[in-house]
This record gives sequence, structure tokens and C-alpha cells, in this order.
Amino acid sequence: MSSSVVAMHISDGIINAPTSAVFGVVAAGGLAFALAKSRAQLDERTAPMAGLVAAFVFALQLINFPILPGVSGHLLGGALAAILVGPWLGSLCVGIVLIVQALLFADGGLTALGLNITNMAIIGTAVGFGVALALRPLATRGRQWLIGVAFISAFMNTVITSLGFVLQYTIGGAAGASLGAVLISMIGLHALIGIGEGIITALTVGAVASSRSDLVYLLRGAPQHTRTAAAAQITPQGSAS
Repeated sequence: MSSSVVAMHISDGIINAPTSAVFGVVAAGGLAFALAKSRAQLDERTAPMAGLVAAFVFALQLINFPILPGVSGHLLGGALAAILVGPWLGSLCVGIVLIVQALLFADGGLTALGLNITNMAIIGTAVGFGVALALRPLATRGRQWLIGVAFISAFMNTVITSLGFVLQYTIGGAAGASLGAVLISMIGLHALIGIGEGIITALTVGAVASSRSDLVYLLRGAPQHTRTAAAAQITPQGSAS
């Protein structure tokens, strides 16, 4: 399996055309739904933050880090975007990044664009935010807890996103590899990639929370009393009592 697949950007020809077309419709529908839902989230804090998140994910996705000889990974960004700007805007941020990369930098195939958007922008963001939301009571305890939750969310985002590709390959794989080999390869390698994803996400979320905890969507969505307590703990000038 090529490194482009291991890094989660699926190339043309790995999944057959009918399956790619189906997931193209899924991706378009998912982004349209996210766009409709995100309008209620836009405000003077969220809109500029969404632009910064999209630019940051775009830049980091262009940088590959080595995992094994001949294998590299890069930030997927779903958990990071969802934690900072919410699941709907997060999906749009990652989706826009993938579209620009495919059109301008040939990163991932054009016929596979729907596959990549489904995996990274829709499944990845949903899983990342779902895990973070489930662990939000821990994240609101303080900065170190938030960093830990960000790491776990990003790790799970990466591993589960790889299973999206396995599902697509099961339906319409055209690369000639056995399903068992694909499953073992994707889970094993993305578990390693997930460590790097988790570290980058945790450091980024921690840095934003240290300076402006009110910009972290995951904390803004918490109940008022826990949000206030978390902000006091996360701010550099404050500490847990």
C-alpha cells in the first residue's frame, strides 16, 4: 500500500469509480449539512478562529513526519478543528482544506476527493468531537486535563478515520490487496500516526487555551459553572485552588 494511502489521502484508482461516486455524494451532502448547521455558530469569535484553524490545518497537512521507513503521516485535523471551532465549522474547515489541496497541489486524487472528505472532514471530525464531548467533564478541570482530552480525541480520530478507508476498500477496493492486509496495515500504522496527531493537537489546543480559553469551543459549550472554573484554571495567571 502506498504512503499516500497510509497518510490517509487516497489516490485515484485505489477505490473503484462507482464507490467513489457514492461517497462523493455523501461528502457533498455532509458538507452542505455542516454549512447549514454552522451558521448558528458564527459570531465575532468563531468566524476568525475558523479561518485560522483552516489555515493551520492546511499548513500542517503539507508537512509529513516519518512513521516507518517509506511511510509518513500528517495531521488530519478533525479533532483539532472540532475542539476549537465545533463539529460543524470544523468539518467545513477540513473539507475546504482537502478541496484546495486536491485542486492546487494534487494531494489526493480528484475522483477520490469525496472519499477523502468523508473520512477526514466528516468521520474524523465527528469522532474527534464525540470523544472530546464525552470527556468534557475532565477537560474542564484544568489545562493539563484539557491537553489530555485533546490527545485522546485526536488519537481516536486518526484510528477510526482509517477504518473509514477500510470500509470503502471493502465496498470497492481496486488495488489488489487483501482486505485483511489492508485492515492490519491501516490500524497499525494509523495508531502510530495517531500519536503524532495527538501530540500536535494537544500542544495546539493547550496553547490556545493558555492565552484565550474562551476561544476553545469545547469549553464554551460546557455548563456555565464548569466553564468559569475551567477558564480560571487554564489561564496562565490563575491556578486551581
